[in-house]
Amino acid sequence: MNLNQITVPSLDIEKSILFYKKLGLRLIVESLPHYARFECLEGNATFSIHRVEELPKGDGVYVYFETKKLDTEVQRLIKEGLKFDQLPTDQRWLWREARLKDPDANQIILYFGGDNRKNPPWRIH
Repeated sequence: MNLNQITVPSLDIEKSILFYKKLGLRLIVESLPHYARFECLEGNATFSIHRVEELPKGDGVYVYFETKKLDTEVQRLIKEGLKFDQLPTDQRWLWREARLKDPDANQIILYFGGDNRKNPPWRIH
């Protein structure tokens, strides 16, 4: 089994499309006003947004996008006008992360984990 797509809820698909295009995802399906799908420029994963009447309560969705060029990407996105809740920070779980929210308050984490993503020192063998 392979995880190849995540879908997040949105109240405004067009607004979300602009956000995710700024992040660097490539729009491959646009079925307004209900749905849009993107492909990641690295790997084979896809990512989509679907229109909802009401957003989920609580913390909502956390989506992680990995990039080796984290600091450079964050600086590019700041110049594009995106606001970050957390700039790139080394975490105790050995990843470097930056955090921001999409237009629907879904938590987006841009990070670089490298080999520690799947093989941290505390990995179960």
